[in-house]
Amino acid sequence: MTADVVRLLQDLVRIPSVNPDNAPGTDRTGEADLAHHLVDWFKSLDAEVTLENVRPGRPNLIARLAPLDGRPRILLGPHLDTVGVGGMTIDPFGAEIRDGKVWGRGASDTKGPMAAMLWGLYENRDALADSPVAIDFVAFMGEESSQWGSKDFVARHHAGYDFAVVGEPTSLQVVHVTKGSLWTTLRATGKAAHSSQPERGENAALKLARALDVLDRELTPKLATFLHPVLGRSTMNVGVLRAGSRPNIVPDLAEAEIDIRITPALATEGGGLKLLTETIAALGLPLEIVRPHENPPMETAADHPMIRALLATSPGTGLAGAPWFSDAAHLSHGGIPSICLGPGSIDQAHTADEFIDIEQLEEGARFFGRFIKDVTEGGGSVA
Repeated sequence: MTADVVRLLQDLVRIPSVNPDNAPGTDRTGEADLAHHLVDWFKSLDAEVTLENVRPGRPNLIARLAPLDGRPRILLGPHLDTVGVGGMTIDPFGAEIRDGKVWGRGASDTKGPMAAMLWGLYENRDALADSPVAIDFVAFMGEESSQWGSKDFVARHHAGYDFAVVGEPTSLQVVHVTKGSLWTTLRATGKAAHSSQPERGENAALKLARALDVLDRELTPKLATFLHPVLGRSTMNVGVLRAGSRPNIVPDLAEAEIDIRITPALATEGGGLKLLTETIAALGLPLEIVRPHENPPMETAADHPMIRALLATSPGTGLAGAPWFSDAAHLSHGGIPSICLGPGSIDQAHTADEFIDIEQLEEGARFFGRFIKDVTEGGGSVA
């Protein structure tokens, strides 16, 4: 057992758990090593620990510190994986302490929040088995790509939980509303020809560019009508363009990858994919929608008893919303009311020199220690 939350975080950062799905920048990928480390950590607390493989060699971890006996149950749920390490300007797995910070991949997103949650459990270890509300620790795989871990977990276990606190770097604010997202590729096709006679071909790049211009002018105002008092409006971004292979060939294929951020109002009206499909059809644009992947928004009522308990834990804690999405959205969509919460700043997530301030990390550990103590002493209700 490590001596304090700082050294606990250093241990976590030094175990690579890079998501292999998107340009990992290292061959040290996957969540298994970190999951097995946590198995040993929780066994030292006499917890019942289960690994559930969601993808080969890529498990979710479930640690239960109280028996399954029908009492109300909540979970603390950070994710195991980190984004890639390519282009980092520091040792991604060094966990160096410098300038009052812990540096390394995941220090902020989201091993810092994970360490704070773990330390809160450790400090209250003797009271957890008899707590009137059971507190489980669930660590999800795959959050940084397609959230397979939280999707699989909620499909299997949604009936067993009354609330989820998902670990993300929110500066200890209770993020209870987030936007959803639609990531998809828009494809235009044409006919290849030699560029000396472009009239013999059909330029897919020009078709795509013109269609995107129309789509931006027509769809963006529609998205702006789906407002939320905290999140603002739904939006669209064109993030990636691909077309052609040589300047002397008329391209016969062009693609754009887009990101539509979805407010709860847009989700209620059918979501981003429905609106995009209808708009392209109504405008007669020569675009095919390819590989759409839509994530739901999240909105948990501000007066939920567990949110009130979280807000009462510290006078500096308040309610917030966020334009990003997380595992919490899938848990909430699947029937477990959820929020995001943890020490550290989202501004440091995914950066080339990721860090967390030690002062924030230690405050996060104190926060979770107080919150878990309140719950075990009967101060937290889920109904």
